[in-house]
Amino acid sequence: MAGDPILMSAMPTRRIFFSQLALDARIGILEYELRATQPLHIDAEFDVAVEREVRDQDIRTVLDYRLLRDAIVDECTRTHVNLLETLAEQVAARLLREFPEVLHLKIRIGKPLAFSDCAAVGIEIERTRSA
Repeated sequence: MAGDPILMSAMPTRRIFFSQLALDARIGILEYELRATQPLHIDAEFDVAVEREVRDQDIRTVLDYRLLRDAIVDECTRTHVNLLETLAEQVAARLLREFPEVLHLKIRIGKPLAFSDCAAVGIEIERTRSA
């Protein structure tokens, strides 16, 4: 709808996503979880403000998703965290702090080995940058 003023006034965005980013982390409160790392799978979506035209030969015209990935991996592996809820909040806070072009994010962190009768258990949070 070309004439719709709501659509025309909205800031253009681009969505970056990660699907099943796999890493080993020190997470959990159970005795065996305190002694060893365990695998985590992370899904993440980022709505990013499109502030300039993409120039195919210039990575600086987009948000480099390698930087997002590096921040997620670092935050998840830097220290032991007891609860998935805490880890999800820490990851979200860091990403919003370090990447001002991220307007909205969704992070899902799952423990694939937590239970033998399901593929994973985890936490999903969404956060929107406050104006």
